[in-house]
Amino acid sequence: MGIGEKAVQAEHRAGNARERILAAAYELFARRGIRDVGVDELILASGAAKATFYKHFRSKDQVVLAYLEQWYRERHAAIEEAVARHGGRNGAAVLTIFDVFDDWFRQGLVQVSTFLHVMMEMGPAHPLGQASIHYLDRTREQISGLAAAAGLDDPSGFAWSIHILVKGAIVAAAEGDAHAAERARSMAVLLIEDQRQSSEAPASSIAWVPAPPPV
Repeated sequence: MGIGEKAVQAEHRAGNARERILAAAYELFARRGIRDVGVDELILASGAAKATFYKHFRSKDQVVLAYLEQWYRERHAAIEEAVARHGGRNGAAVLTIFDVFDDWFRQGLVQVSTFLHVMMEMGPAHPLGQASIHYLDRTREQISGLAAAAGLDDPSGFAWSIHILVKGAIVAAAEGDAHAAERARSMAVLLIEDQRQSSEAPASSIAWVPAPPPV
């Protein structure tokens, strides 16, 4: 075996080690939270040597940041794929978000509550809490983009409302509600109808309120 082949194999093993560490983190952090899982447990669960762990991650927080980014990418991609399968970026396409979460709830995917869990566990002032808030913001921007493409009146406000429903469904599903996503989807339909009605309402339909008499 030549020097070049040995270098490629070493690089491949290093890549696999990083993936194993992240896979272990993906499972342990999602099920038990951040504070309860230590570096030694991550090393043991991943089968990586301690030196290899610190070659890829200087601290546990760096592992958490990589874990958060990986979950965000999967979450973002799943929503975009669902919208693409729907065949168009309209009001109904926004509702596919709840279909995605319904699938995750039924699978018992514990990563679903990751951003909320880390934000609440670490606090919004902690770098990991701030990272979670950042990814929640980016998901809301994704929803806002779908709302704008659908021609809704207030995409940003609508995205906040939908995100409230999503987060509420996550909590309800954790409590054991098997229909959490379906209930949230039904409320989202009402929000879409309200947005369309408000944007289509003629000016004459707005109630006129007289100014109060001078004192």
